[in-house]
Amino acid sequence: MRALIVDDERHVREAIRLLVDWQAHGIEEVMEAQDVASAMERIGRDHPQIVFTDMIMPEKLGTDLLAWIREHEPAAKVIVISGHDDFDFVRKTVLYGGMDYILKPIDPEQLNQAVAKAVESRKQEDEGTKQEQRKAIEINQLRPVYWDKILTNLVEDPSYYSSIAETLRTEFGLSEDDRLCRVAVLATDTIHPTIRSKFAGSEDLLYFSLLNICNEIVRRHRHGVAFRHEHGAIVVLLWKQTGNAPALLDTVNGGIRQAFGSPLEFCLGGERPLPGGIKQSYHEANIVLRQRNMRASRPRVRCFDPDENPRLSAIHLSEFEDRMRTALRSGQEQPIRDIVRLWMNQVERMSYINTEQLELWNHEYSVIRARWLKELFGDLPAVPSRSAESAFANAPVDQEGCLVLSALAEGLEQDLLQLSRQWAEHQRQDEHVIFEIVKYIDSRYAEEITLQDLADRFFLSREYISRKFKQQFRENLSDYIERVRMEKAKLLLMNPQYRIAQVAELVGYKDEKYFSKVFKKQEGLSPNEYRKREK
Repeated sequence: MRALIVDDERHVREAIRLLVDWQAHGIEEVMEAQDVASAMERIGRDHPQIVFTDMIMPEKLGTDLLAWIREHEPAAKVIVISGHDDFDFVRKTVLYGGMDYILKPIDPEQLNQAVAKAVESRKQEDEGTKQEQRKAIEINQLRPVYWDKILTNLVEDPSYYSSIAETLRTEFGLSEDDRLCRVAVLATDTIHPTIRSKFAGSEDLLYFSLLNICNEIVRRHRHGVAFRHEHGAIVVLLWKQTGNAPALLDTVNGGIRQAFGSPLEFCLGGERPLPGGIKQSYHEANIVLRQRNMRASRPRVRCFDPDENPRLSAIHLSEFEDRMRTALRSGQEQPIRDIVRLWMNQVERMSYINTEQLELWNHEYSVIRARWLKELFGDLPAVPSRSAESAFANAPVDQEGCLVLSALAEGLEQDLLQLSRQWAEHQRQDEHVIFEIVKYIDSRYAEEITLQDLADRFFLSREYISRKFKQQFRENLSDYIERVRMEKAKLLLMNPQYRIAQVAELVGYKDEKYFSKVFKKQEGLSPNEYRKREK
């Protein structure tokens, strides 16, 4: 906190400095002024929270300063220190909001009590102001979210209109004379990466900026409102001059171009009755959005045409699945590049590619990739991570919003190459861990070794260990352990000092009879017969 001492007598200013325990009251800076004019200048510049003032000073009185503070710095707390016990001075101190009136000579205890009261009052007011500011910020933050929800409900269910009509009139200027509506959807899938990069990857911040530009123009003359649909799309609902909607959206695009350096695409539904036709116009706008030919330059505002119904000659990625899998398993880059090139040759023949085709490829590739991960990596607890949601999830576009096929192919190729490298590395690690398991068994064959013990030790599933062991060694894990034990038992049987029971125990069998049974099954001879034969 800051404090200002206003008095034309220097010794009084110094006395106040000495008598107040500034540190105890949390006042860090104490300033001085010798008259009302310099006090006004200091208060206007430094905004002290606490002001001490005399009443009788040259040129202007302390009451003039009190009146000025009341008008220009009303939050400041004023303590009057005067040598005049004048009722009019006291009355004006109260009138202008002074905290206390202290007579000279100054009583130190009374002065510090007055300061404590003034500081506490200022703190409470500051905290109240902060709370009000926080509340206002919270309300302002929640307000767009609230209207996004309300307007989403209206677009999805126009019958909702009757319950919010009055609110729409008050908030957005919708009048009873507005009979038509029109809905536009902003195409955010063709926003160029250079624009997205300006927002450090924050989609919420990007959409917030776009909504501000849209509403600045659309709401200026109360033509409508822009909001964010709960599914993520930016939607513009118009109810005035709907026939002139394309021109209005061109104006919005001018604002977007000025802010971001490039205009975006608006897909516009037809004119429909308000409110019943809101949902239909929104549906039409989405049809326009999904039917855009991503291979060709398009108008920045595209209107719904009921006669337009393009027929697609779809190319299915699944037709290339087997050849892609073979190329991936090869571990070589060239086969992968060849199969991507083969697919791209067919894609380049397509003169019309819309959002539905891209969504089809995205879905197909996601399913195919998930199947490959299962085939290649099995049920490993840690499956290799993906660098992106899908090679088709974010279609690459140029500044005009046209699909860049070479970048699409590059994305697919890089994803396949990454998978191939991960597969090769997995194979190397696979062999390594299986041989580590073998070394572990060979050094502990006499212990009770279960599949679960191995799974816990090597952080793998029992099923994975069992399957991979069988693939590598062409025998079950339990058969391998049994075979190792029998080989060790044969060596021990060559030493006549060991009894059969001791040999059994040394290779992990506590039951001599069971050991003899297993041994005979493996070797065709009992342990005794084998010992006699090998003498």
